[in-house]
Amino acid sequence: MADGAQSRSDIRKLLSDQGHEPNQNYGQNFLADPGVVVDIVSVAQVQGRRVVEIGAGTGTLTKALAGLASRVVAIEIDRHLVPVLESETASLDNVDVVCSDATSLEFVENLDGGDWVMVSNLPYNVGTGIVLDALRHAPAISRFVVMVQKEVGERFLAQPGSKVYGVPSVVVGLHARGRIALRVPRHVFEPAPAVDSVVVVLDRVEQPAKAERAIAFAQAGFGQRRKMLRKSLGTAVDDPARLLDAAGIDGTLRAEELSPSDYVDLAQHGEQG
Repeated sequence: MADGAQSRSDIRKLLSDQGHEPNQNYGQNFLADPGVVVDIVSVAQVQGRRVVEIGAGTGTLTKALAGLASRVVAIEIDRHLVPVLESETASLDNVDVVCSDATSLEFVENLDGGDWVMVSNLPYNVGTGIVLDALRHAPAISRFVVMVQKEVGERFLAQPGSKVYGVPSVVVGLHARGRIALRVPRHVFEPAPAVDSVVVVLDRVEQPAKAERAIAFAQAGFGQRRKMLRKSLGTAVDDPARLLDAAGIDGTLRAEELSPSDYVDLAQHGEQG
């Protein structure tokens, strides 16, 4: 068992003592299985590394990470939960608790210097945006080990042609190489959500030139995904047919048929429309 990991009854008591009920506006589903905590920490490989945790909640994962990491920055948006988190980590001198909205990426200001690992049980309602924004705008984070809704994890790693392939898949494909490391059933949370979860590992790779422009083309294409590219890219460039021809891409294809590298090819040939 992870040192100090909390059971379901532990979490209920911590919340009750604080007069706190799980806040669904914040997507609060607390991890209540010490065995899953052990598995996540094992996958994360944080020995001696610096860790940022989003949605630290009652601190069960925080404490397990702190036992191995050199430093943990624990981010929690809910000011009513912060006293619980601070109390649970008070004896750990390598944990910094920060009350902040992670969707704004302001937490990045607390990540001084190079190489960080994000290890988080992310709130379902904001998890996708946090991961994609951090991949694009927080290069200090070199590795992501994040628990997300199963469908979100599958979307992150989807390949061209898949029904769930979309802009998130392109963003991940441009910035990282990933895998699903763990599958986590809903009953290990307090309260139990209506969906199952996965733990996704994303290791950052060097982003290609014009990655942001490539994402803009993907957004245009998927914004009208039923249309052929020669039509759907009209919101991103003045002459889509000319661009597609220059990039050697068939204009009758649709957005889901292009790989992340194809979108990079478009970005390298395209001009701002």
